[in-house]
Formats: sequence, structure tokens, C-alpha cells
Amino acid sequence: MRPMRLLPLVSLLLHAWIGWRLAPELGGPWSVALLGLLLLSALTAPLGLGLRRAAGRGRLLQAASRIGLVAIGLFSSLLVLTLLRDLGLLVLAGLHRVEPAWLGIEALRTAGTASAWAAVGVAAFATAWGFLNARRTAAVRRVEVPIAGLPAGLQGFTIAQLSDVHVGPTIRRPYVERVVAAVNALDADLVAITGDLVDGSVRELAPHVAPLADLRSREGTFFVTGNHEYYSGADAWAAELRRLGLTVLANQHVAIRRGEATLVLAGVNDFSAGHFDREGASDPRRALAGSPSAAVRLLLAHQPRSAEAAEAAGFDLQLSGHTHGGQFWPWNFLVRLQQPFTAGLKRWRRMWVYTSRGTGYWGPPKRFGAPSEITLLRLVAAPPEAAAPRRAEPRPAPAPSGA
Repeated sequence: MRPMRLLPLVSLLLHAWIGWRLAPELGGPWSVALLGLLLLSALTAPLGLGLRRAAGRGRLLQAASRIGLVAIGLFSSLLVLTLLRDLGLLVLAGLHRVEPAWLGIEALRTAGTASAWAAVGVAAFATAWGFLNARRTAAVRRVEVPIAGLPAGLQGFTIAQLSDVHVGPTIRRPYVERVVAAVNALDADLVAITGDLVDGSVRELAPHVAPLADLRSREGTFFVTGNHEYYSGADAWAAELRRLGLTVLANQHVAIRRGEATLVLAGVNDFSAGHFDREGASDPRRALAGSPSAAVRLLLAHQPRSAEAAEAAGFDLQLSGHTHGGQFWPWNFLVRLQQPFTAGLKRWRRMWVYTSRGTGYWGPPKRFGAPSEITLLRLVAAPPEAAAPRRAEPRPAPAPSGA
């Protein structure tokens, strides 16, 4: 049996385990309510995963699919909290066996009931609060980036970053319009979109992405692919975004001049692009090849793990996304198993990396402990004693092998 076909069965068993562990402790109508909620979650969660396929198949099915996405968020929290509760009760049971006079059986029963209520209450609160956080328009986060040897002409240069908007089944045109209005109010020097803009084809989502044509900045709007663009038709989306007036940087760069100062803005395809198109594999050196010397170098790269190659190529700053900041607890801890950074401004050797928590969300409409953001980054000159030395000029990128 294929693993994907096992998912509904595994989900049903895990829902049943949560009900078995928590419902008896709540008692009376609360037990019935929890079991009913878990049954609704078990039935609708698979629909939530297939929400894209539900488009155009009736409002009732689409509504059930959206309920399923919320249910996935609730189930995720309940699963983790039930597991932590059981581990805690095992520890208490061990203490009871070692010293029953210190921790009696009644204390164990009280702990079991109280912890069941706590698990349900925390999961419900996190899901409700997370839903409100996810659905509101992303707030503006302002960040200053100290750059060693920043020319006076680039002092105060601003970049409005959007990332991981995930326009798709639940993020539609009205949300994009609100984001565009918020960005335009910032009066930034340029706008950067660091991937995972869409979850769906151009045919499905072009009207919902169209407001991006109204983004305003002095230097224009620049885009690089994320992994979800490759699931949705990267070439078609690149063509559509160019039609809207955006500049797509596919292992390429542009030079932006302010007086005698030059900012090299480069962009690479997603870290995983080589799995979809070997010729388009992510390549920071190729993106920088032929760029002016004595320039500040800024890279747009969807995944933070592009940092090692970017720093070796000689970039000063990398803007990334992908992680969503974990989106909601406890996944923020698991992100660190795959990516060097989860969120915020961090140092990778001689280069700065800013990782956005994302402007939208993916999957469950839930953000808890990881708010969405529109980022306004401002370049400032670093104090000499605080600045890392600039890397020497990189060698030109080798010609593609054609393999």
C-alpha cells in the first residue's frame, strides 16, 4: 500500500488515541464534545489536504475542506500536547512507585484530570489565536542591517521584502491587495519577493496575483522562485510575473547605482531547483558573474541554506524565507533540523542573512508564536569595530557544462 493511502488510516488512529487519552478525564458532556470534535477533525482533515482539488466542486465541499485545514492545526497541537502529557504522567507514575507517601494515587488522578483539561484548553486557544493571527494582514517589521564599508550613496537604502505569501486556496486577491497597499505605504527603494508566492497554476491564480502589478518603489519589484513555484509551474509563473512588470532573477543580477555607489542585486533559483531543472540549479556564483567590482552585494535566495554558497561567492547580505518561522509551535524547533536559521537577522561567517517568517501561511490557517511579516530592511554603515572584513572579489563563474 502506498504511504499516501495510509495517511487517512494513520490520522484516524491518532485521533482515536487522543480521544482515548483525554476524553475520559473531562467527563460528562465535555467528553462527548471532545469526541465529536475529534470525529469532525478526522473526517475533514483529508479534505483540507485536498482543498486545491475541491476548487470548482461546490461550495459545500470547499467549506468542508477549509474546516479540514483548521482541524489539521487543532489536531497538530492536540497530538503534541497529548504526547507531552503522557510523558509527564509517566514521570509522575515513576515517582509514585519510588515514594508513594510523597505522591499518592489521588494526586496522580488529579494530575491526570488537570493535564487533560490543560491540553484541550491550550490546543483550542492556540488554534483560535493562531487563526486570527494568520488571517490578519501581515504587520510591518523594520530591521536595520549594518554593512561594512557601505558607501554614503547607499546609506539608508530600503528593501521591502515579501516572502511565502502562498496565494492559493485560502489566500486570495483581497489579501494580496492589502499587502500591496501596506508595501506602497513604506515608500521603499525596492521590493523583493523571495519565493513561494503561489500554490497553484497561472490559470487558477492569475487574477489573485494581479495586484502585484501595483507595487511601487523607486527601483522596481524583483522576484526569485521558491520550491512551491516548481510545484505550480515555475516557467509559466516567471512569464506571468514578467508580464505584470516584475523582474525575475534566475541566477542573475542587476546593478543599481546611487551616485558613485553601486548595489548589486542578485537572485538565485530555489535551493531545490536542480531537482526540477538541472540547467536552472541554484548558483550564487553564476548570479554574481560579471557584476561590477567594489559594490555592495545583496542576494535573494528562498531558502536560508543557500547561505554557505552565497557567502563563498562574496555576498554581503542574503534575504530568505521558506521557514515561516515554524508557523506554529512546536514546528519552529523542527525547522532547525533542515535550515541554519529560523527567523530574523543572523550572521553566517562574513555575511548577514535575514530570514522572513513569511507574509502568508501554508496549510492550516494558524500562526502561533511566529507572526507573519512584511519586512522593511534598511542598510546602514557598520561601525568599523563591529564590521566583519569584506571578502575579496570572487572569480568569474565557470561556463555551464551542459550536463
